[in-house]
Amino acid sequence: MTYGYVPPPYPYERLDEVIAIAQRHDGGAVDLSIGTPCDPPPPDVLAALSAGDTARGYPPSIGTPALRQAAADWIERRLGARVDAAAQVAACVGTKEFVASVPQYLKLRDPERDTILFPAISYPTYEMGATLAGLRAVPYLRLADVVDADAERALALWVNSPANPTGELLDLGEAAQWGRARGVPVLSDECYAEFTWQGGPTTILRGGTQGVLALHSLSKRDNFAGARIGFYAGDAELVHYLREVRKHAGLMPPGPVQAAAVIALGDDAHVETQRARYQHRLSRLAQIVEKAGYPAQLPAGAFYLWVAAPDGDAWAAAHDLAEQAGMVVSPGEFYGPRGAGHFRVAAVQPDDRIELAASRVGA
Repeated sequence: MTYGYVPPPYPYERLDEVIAIAQRHDGGAVDLSIGTPCDPPPPDVLAALSAGDTARGYPPSIGTPALRQAAADWIERRLGARVDAAAQVAACVGTKEFVASVPQYLKLRDPERDTILFPAISYPTYEMGATLAGLRAVPYLRLADVVDADAERALALWVNSPANPTGELLDLGEAAQWGRARGVPVLSDECYAEFTWQGGPTTILRGGTQGVLALHSLSKRDNFAGARIGFYAGDAELVHYLREVRKHAGLMPPGPVQAAAVIALGDDAHVETQRARYQHRLSRLAQIVEKAGYPAQLPAGAFYLWVAAPDGDAWAAAHDLAEQAGMVVSPGEFYGPRGAGHFRVAAVQPDDRIELAASRVGA
């Protein structure tokens, strides 16, 4: 049978050969490719998953009042912006599903437009979400690169700060103004906000909510990736529309997960501990890859090193690091053709595993 669309290989499934090389080392591979947390969530968050009566009935798709209030309180406390918990916040089943599904809902809302604008070096799901919705996916390096013809067709503009994979911090106020001036909703993926190393955490919502949504995840902040819980907040009309259409799709985070998320969002102490862990691991990994022959700069945010590959050959660098240190890293082309000359190193292994890689290169 002939299919109209054949999905490309999932990026990380292309690393099998690199993983096999790294596995030859005594102690096996030190996998620094996928940005999955390795540290435990707080005990009281885990306890909430099995307590109470939250699993019996269907949970609210938009999030319980307690979860929406916890999200609004966290946004004000940690990010310095205010939103109405009742009208401007809603839950999602992990933010990846939101990124992948929101283009199709925006297309239904505005059938005259057909384009999603996304950063040229970025998390691949921004582009994939547009593709799955049958839309044009148009990359940009800077807002000034977006031509008027594409802006006029745009259903949304994605921004991501701190950015994956580069760690770059963006001027979110500039992005909001760009979108408002052109009538283009700006979707701001801020899942690494708590891991901002230069300055403090911030949000696009500081400049007001008109025409913007901020997207947040507990996966990174709370080491809660397996629970699949996040939320979006901002423009009241857009939040209302997405709430209503997502109800019909049956997109509802499990009740026990929502209850646990309330506890997690109210606890900042464990986040400070996690920040210290990532800062230490980033510094140590920078030393290791430099010892292996790849000078690295610490990022302005997030928990990745974005490292230039000699001669622009990131796959050769990935094979070399697997040979030398048993490290598995991600070639930059996973994040778009513009990233092909770099590789990403995720600080997502425990310290003892990182030290194992260090010992292999004499770092």
